[in-house]
Parts: sequence; C-alpha cells; structure tokens
Amino acid sequence: MAHLDFKGRVFVENFHLAVPFHEWKAVRSKGLSKKPSLDDNLIIEGDNLAALKALLPHYHGKVKCIYIDPPYNTGNEGWKYNDRVNSPMMKEWLCKVVDREDLTRHDKWCSMMLPRLTLLRELMRDDGAIFVSIDDNEIHRLRCLMDDVFGEDNFVGSFVWEGTGKNDARFISVGHDYILCYARNMDALRANRNRWRAIKDGADRIQTVAADFVTDRKGDFEKASSDLKKWFTSLAKNDPAWAHRHYNWIDATGVYFAGDISWPGGGGPTYEVLHPSTKQPVKTPARGWVFPTSDGMRKAMADDRVHFGVNENRVPNLKRYLHETDHQVLTSVFYQDRRAAHKELVTLLPDAQFQYPKDPRVLRRLFEVVTSGDDIILDSFAGTGSTAHAVLSLNRLDGGNRRFVLVECEKYVDTITAQRVRRVIKGVPRAKDPQIKEGLGGTFSYFKLGKPMRKEAMLHPNELPTYERLAAYVFFTATREEFDASKVNRDRWFIGRSRYHEVFLIYTDDFEELKDLALTASMARKLSRSQRPKLVFAPTKYVDRETLHRHGITFHQLPFEIYETVDRLSR
Repeated sequence: MAHLDFKGRVFVENFHLAVPFHEWKAVRSKGLSKKPSLDDNLIIEGDNLAALKALLPHYHGKVKCIYIDPPYNTGNEGWKYNDRVNSPMMKEWLCKVVDREDLTRHDKWCSMMLPRLTLLRELMRDDGAIFVSIDDNEIHRLRCLMDDVFGEDNFVGSFVWEGTGKNDARFISVGHDYILCYARNMDALRANRNRWRAIKDGADRIQTVAADFVTDRKGDFEKASSDLKKWFTSLAKNDPAWAHRHYNWIDATGVYFAGDISWPGGGGPTYEVLHPSTKQPVKTPARGWVFPTSDGMRKAMADDRVHFGVNENRVPNLKRYLHETDHQVLTSVFYQDRRAAHKELVTLLPDAQFQYPKDPRVLRRLFEVVTSGDDIILDSFAGTGSTAHAVLSLNRLDGGNRRFVLVECEKYVDTITAQRVRRVIKGVPRAKDPQIKEGLGGTFSYFKLGKPMRKEAMLHPNELPTYERLAAYVFFTATREEFDASKVNRDRWFIGRSRYHEVFLIYTDDFEELKDLALTASMARKLSRSQRPKLVFAPTKYVDRETLHRHGITFHQLPFEIYETVDRLSR
C-alpha cells in the first residue's frame, strides 16, 4: 500500500497520545438544557484535537457516524496550524496563518489532519462510518491519510457533490466537492446486513401534506385525494415532490399510485373478478391479470390492494404505496445547489458571513442511511452547525432520538454555531419552512474545554492542592462527568454524585493532618447509609476487601505525586 510522507509526519503520528485530557466546563447560559450533561446533545467550544481526546473516556467506541468539513486548504481560508507539538522543527510552524504563499501548507494540512483522524477512529463504533468533505486541493492526500488511518479495505466510496459553478473561472468552472466515506470496520458493517437507503426527495413532504388533507377532510379519503391532486398542480416542475405526482391517491394505509395490474408481456390469466359495489364482472386487462390465480386476486382485494373504478366498466389498478417505494440507494454523484443552504442560513442568522455553509439536506441524507434510534453523530469541524440542524431535522422526520456532538474552536461558536442550533430548536417566525418556523425541538449542553488534567499542573512545588481543586480532578478522572463544587460536603467527605456512583474524597491540604488520614471501618459504615455504589479516594485504608464489598465501596488511593509533595513539605 502506498504511504504518504510529509514534513512533520514523524512528530505527529503519535502526537494524540501526548495530548492531555482536559476538564469540562459547562456554560449553562449558552445551552438549552436545565442540567448540562455529556450525555446530552453537545456543542463544545475549544480546540478540536484536545476536545476529541477529552471525549475519549466517555465516547470511546460509541459514535456511529462522523461527518467533518475540514479546511480545504485552498490558500484563501487563513487557517492556522497551532498544535503544540514538542519539537523545534514543528514549533517554527506554530501560530502562523496558512495561505497560498506558504510553501509547506500541504505538509501542515496533513500534520493537522493525521492526529485528528486517528482520534476520530478511536471514537467510532465498530460498525460506524465517517464522511469527510474535501475538494481538489487535498483530495488525493486525504485519500492516502484515510487509507493509512482506517485501512484501504475500509474504503466505502466517494460522492461527488455538484453545486453551483462559477462563470468567472479562467479555464474550468469547478462546481463540485467530494465526500469520502470509510467504515471503521467493513466486516462489522456488512455483518449488520444493513442496506443504505435514503428516502426519495420530496416523498416525506408528500406524506405530510396528504396527512394534513385527511385531517382537514375529517377522514374523507376521496376528497383528500382530490386535494392532493390539486396540490401537485401547484408545484414548480423543479420541486422534488413533482417527480412523485403519480402518487395522488390516499386511503387508510397511506398515499398510493394506482398502477398497472396486468400480466407483464401479455398472456396472463383471465378469470372473472367482481366489482365490490356493483357485483358485476369488471373489465379484464388485455394482457390478463398479474395474479396467476383468482385466489391471489381475492387475497389482494381482502388486503385492500386493488383500486377499483366507479363501476365495472373500468379495468382496476394495483395500489403501490409511497411508503413502500419511497427509499432509494445513494448515488455517487448528486446535485444540490449551494445557494439554498446559504439562503437558509441567512433566514436563521441574517448577519452570518458564511458563503458556502454545508447543506443540512445533504447531511441528513448521509445520516439517514447510516444511523437510527439513539445513535451518536459527531462533527469536530462544526462551522455553522449544519450537522446539528440535519440531526434534529432527521429526528423530526422519523421519530429518532439521535444525538449530535459538535466541536468548534473559532470565536463564532456561540454567536453562529450554537445560535443557529438554538433557533432551529425554538423556531424562527419569519422562516418559510413550516418546521423551522415552528421549531424542531430538542436540547443541547454547551461546554468549554477547561484546564489540562495533568497531575503536574495540579500540584505546586511548595504546597498541596486545595480540597476543591483535588476534588475536581479526582471526580472528573473517575467519572468523566462535570464537577459541581456546590455539591461538596466536606463534613461527609462527599464531592459529588455521578451517573452511577457517589464519590468521596478523604483529604486535607494540611500535610500534618493528611499523614494521619485513612479510610477506616467507622467511616465505611457512615458512607454505607447510601445504597448507591461509592468511589472513595483517600491516602490509605484500614479496612479489608470484604468490608469494602459489604458497604459497596470501591477504594482508590490518591495519586503518588501527593505523597512526594508531603515529603517535601515535611522536610
């Protein structure tokens, strides 16, 4: 297999291992959840490499689908390569804008992408898939990087997204992007026996409109069908629903097309079929009936699958329901005008200055074929929040409970990324789309990346950490959940309740007292008043394993570096 070499590769291949875990800092005022949680929809403000590493303890092997839209590296984006790689050669690159005049911009792009792709792979489920948008500038390098990280055998395919061309191009009007797709494990993907199928454009809208007509007509399907036919005539010919205008009948089962009921090619059976109302034999199709026997016809009639005319003088039709034929395999080349996504973004955020935001309709189609139920979808280059918009829209469409995880490091993460999601959830009165006007519903928690979770950063050379600081460290390290200092009760050594445990810290920053502190049998009895499993951190313990088990306690000794500090202070 070909191996992509680039300046800096030797320094970044394992750089993700050196990236420290970071604290999570919930910002309640910026989210739409009463109680922020890492199990909610997430918008994370911070460097995406650090955020991906911080997500690992909670999300390792759980993400079903990843979509990312990294910098295309056109030379006009002004992105920065600023990973703090500990190498003199790499440091000379740091915090420099990557533009067209930068002769190493392709090396920097590869150095930026490799550790991120590596962490993204770690977060994926075994049957997960990743989609990456890119253009001609880096498509060949991205393909090599993806082969390196995911394995060339896990390449699923590539899409060509045709958008809008540019009339001012000197030679070729390039109006397409690519979306590369890789599986985490192709064998696991095949083992599920899933077939990737997406709902046909406009089909969901037809179903919704038809249901409204039935409601308006109080269950009169004939009148509702007449309304549906009139609605089709009002559509523009480029409307996606127009292509399905032959599905213009409605009954209790749904929207259907009254199709041919004759034997393909002719020569079919010609038995007698009675009209259900007149009880007279109906006209037989010239090619004979599609059902080989009259028993088959009777069963179809009993299942209400035959569409009869007003009397016996008309050949019946076979009902072909839209919901049975409304899905199709994804095509590798598709068209979606990019201007539609820009108009939609301006409706949501009039001041947004993004010319080519990703289209939620395209993303929704990708997520639809890969995910279902409560699957998790991750986007670590979140931009304008199109991924969250697509996830919420898809959940509204099929009743799913998918969750999104967005990461964005730019300053607009609150004013654009999160603000778009807030408005999509709550609704925008001026929007033309009824669903956006009403709001898609949902919640999300907003987090910032806090300080690195390094013991050496926590400990000072001449003093012990405060109780609250050490409590925050051990609580997050043990649970990967947000630490709430207001829940601390030092009289009980209680520092918080996680999803599964109550957590206790037996500790003091007075080193003379610390030397005498330990988990004792009497302490264990007091802690056992709670029925929840307990995590207890302490310098040492004076209880045996059976006592710990009886009281539901899992014991953890404090970090060894604490004792080194105690030794220094006691000298």
